[in-house]
Amino acid sequence: MTGLKAHNERVRYDLEALCLNAPTWVEPVEDVYDVVIVGGGQSGMGAALALRKERITNVLIIDENPEGLEGPWVTYARMITLRTPKELLSIDAGIPSLTFREYWVAKHGEQSWQEIDKIPRQDWMDYLRWYRSVLNLPIQNETKLTRIIPDGEGIHTLQVTTPDGPKTLKAKKVILATGIQGGGEWHTPDFISEALPKSRYAHTSEAVDFEALKGKRVGILGGGASAFDNAQHALGLGVSKVDVFMRRKEMPRINPIRFMEQTGVVPRFAALTDDLKYEVISAFIKHNQPPTNDTFLRAAAWPGFGLHLGSPWQKVEDTPEGVVVTTPKGQFTYDFVILSTGMLTDVNLRPELDEIADKIARWEDVYDAPEDVKLKLLDIHPYLGPGFEFTPKKPEDAPFVHGIFAFNYSTLVSLGLSASALTGLPYALPRLAKSVADQIFLDNKEDWLAAYTAYDVEEFVSEWAKKETV
Repeated sequence: MTGLKAHNERVRYDLEALCLNAPTWVEPVEDVYDVVIVGGGQSGMGAALALRKERITNVLIIDENPEGLEGPWVTYARMITLRTPKELLSIDAGIPSLTFREYWVAKHGEQSWQEIDKIPRQDWMDYLRWYRSVLNLPIQNETKLTRIIPDGEGIHTLQVTTPDGPKTLKAKKVILATGIQGGGEWHTPDFISEALPKSRYAHTSEAVDFEALKGKRVGILGGGASAFDNAQHALGLGVSKVDVFMRRKEMPRINPIRFMEQTGVVPRFAALTDDLKYEVISAFIKHNQPPTNDTFLRAAAWPGFGLHLGSPWQKVEDTPEGVVVTTPKGQFTYDFVILSTGMLTDVNLRPELDEIADKIARWEDVYDAPEDVKLKLLDIHPYLGPGFEFTPKKPEDAPFVHGIFAFNYSTLVSLGLSASALTGLPYALPRLAKSVADQIFLDNKEDWLAAYTAYDVEEFVSEWAKKETV
């Protein structure tokens, strides 16, 4: 055997050698999953493998998308390559054969690995599909979570919609591995949605019919990395003109993520005190993340590209000539506009959390930040425990939020760049799995303690065991 087929056998051997197919220690409850993971992208699949290392196997992953379209990589992500270095470790759980590098080498050879600079986006999605297949992960696609209903006694009912209609699942623990948008919603400014019909604009997180925009003019609001991803993508597909508008008077140049990666901030963030956590993330938000050099240069190389600094949008109007955008530096007209305006994190924006949103503690409930670092958008983040668990706003709320784990972008203030950043996943996944396992273990402490005290299986069975003295 050669190539990927042989590599698959190596993965299976490694799993056996590490005893990752060992029986679970968790006592089953009829018709109840030990863990339901919401989200079948890289974080959800990585969480399932991390739980397997903890010998928790009664797990189901659900994802609202069709198979092979989980996550952003072949839907709304429009960069050519990932932004992170190709050597990154992420969801391999410390198993070399599961790393992207070994997968790539098995398919293309070592020389090819040396030649690539960053991981191509489409190839990353192919890797995730392979990861799912080789690990035989239990993913149920086209299943959307609509509501979590806790019983206050350790079992959560999950209402879901499927192609066959609404259904319910029951779980002891729920992991919300729902990506960047899973902690709130993508942000569309009111002055946009109130002035324009939906046919005139889209957020970068949405599908855009670039084919219909060939030869047309597009304006992009916002200077985040996704703005330039969309600019180069649109121009490459025949859009004649793309202008990016930024409030800042200068392009951001510093990427604080690189510092966090190189100095131990990413893996050790959870060890910080609350005041330091808040200060670090406040500075991170204020810095903004620049586009990668290659993405910016790819966009700027097109003759139809324009960059407008110090030019916030003050007003938009829908006219027969197009969308008229007013800025401090003049008016501009476009056939379509795209919003790179980020997202808002707020559990109140998540309909699946309606039953418990008012019971979840937020940062503003436990920490009053100094005015020089205080940001409202950070204050409303959920205040998570050290293992990604929701914490209760009041003591009486504890039974209802117990067992629900946020493993999405809402972890930013509490646990840093962890659940939704590839560079954080190697450290976040073991922490999450241990926290889930610890809860399951402690929730059942009366039963296993009773079984322990009653344990009477004889292990020393020699004839000497029957003699009173020697």
